[in-house]
Amino acid sequence: MTALTLSNVSKSFGTVEVLKNINIDVEEGEFVVFVGPSGCGKSTLLRTIAGLDDVSSGEVLIDNKKVNRTPPSKRGIAMVFQSYALYPHLNVRNNMTLALKQAKESKDVIEQRLAEASRMLSLEDYLDRYPSELSGGQRQRVAIGRAIVRHPKLFLFDEPLSNLDAALRMNTRLEIANLHQTLGATMIYVTHDQTEAMTLADKIVVLRDGRVEQVGSPMELYNNPANQFVAGFLGSPGMNFLPATLLQDGNPNTLGVRPEDLFFDDNGPLEITTQHVEHLGGDTNVIGTCQGQPITLRLFGQQAATVGAVARVSIAQDRSYFFSPDGSRIR
Repeated sequence: MTALTLSNVSKSFGTVEVLKNINIDVEEGEFVVFVGPSGCGKSTLLRTIAGLDDVSSGEVLIDNKKVNRTPPSKRGIAMVFQSYALYPHLNVRNNMTLALKQAKESKDVIEQRLAEASRMLSLEDYLDRYPSELSGGQRQRVAIGRAIVRHPKLFLFDEPLSNLDAALRMNTRLEIANLHQTLGATMIYVTHDQTEAMTLADKIVVLRDGRVEQVGSPMELYNNPANQFVAGFLGSPGMNFLPATLLQDGNPNTLGVRPEDLFFDDNGPLEITTQHVEHLGGDTNVIGTCQGQPITLRLFGQQAATVGAVARVSIAQDRSYFFSPDGSRIR
């Protein structure tokens, strides 16, 4: 069953068109991530789903019902923001249950849902604390718990991990993934972080300048990008882009190759000069130039490499991509 349909959705602020003819289907139980650079329209798209912004044209359907004129409180959605948005004067218990009290749910229902959400998020010992007494990760869990107790049709996450440090981001990312598996709920998640997108999503929607560039599973987009933008956006380190003439291609095309698909080879067609080496323990990144163009190799394990060294490099078989001057994929 389709949980959400966006049909020809456009949004303008005055003369500025922010969303341009967006068409997306989200199936029930899917975890869908909107990803793209700052200013691409991903947060605005989430806000149109929530009803916080009206669409300029097109239709938003939740459970096959048009909700363009339906206020946010009646759409069956719950939203988790980057800023937590907790009430500082309320303890965790009351922050999590306020919406249920406002909806005049019974005391038994409120206590049951609070207990369920607290158990899922390991918040049982923090219910009487106030936001100022919690860490950033705990505050974000409270914000997620406030959404869970409402039993929404759609969970909407707007860059919920941006304010957390690296270790907390990883832990909270795992908690959100486990939560999705436990609840089986439909979740839509906005981020500019392609690692979050790759590790959380069933389906990724890549946006640029208010348009959908490509939709697919993480590995579909990684292995079969529709164009140079998608190829370069997904992957860390990012895909290398070099003149195709380096491989005796006479056309003004661009060669794309991922860092993990390059290896040192005395007979390789590419020559690089090493400028920097990143020893990461499990991997080694060798960063250099190839005829003046930046290039990165990602090598498995701990590898010896010397700054200033010149070496030949080959591309793993069938692991190169070619793009035309306008960025479209050739092969």
